[in-house]
Amino acid sequence: MRQADIDDGIKDGLTTAEQSEVVQLRRDKRRLEMKVEILRRATAFFARDHLPK
Repeated sequence: MRQADIDDGIKDGLTTAEQSEVVQLRRDKRRLEMKVEILRRATAFFARDHLPK
């Protein structure tokens, strides 16, 4: 009942749609952070090959 009241605008809070969006955005953020970490490590790996000796 409480969530239905929120969805109907009777009570304040995140609607079901908003909650789903937050969950999806958190997943996307986690996925993008993993991609950035992979790219950071790959950059460091390949940069090592080009260091002057």
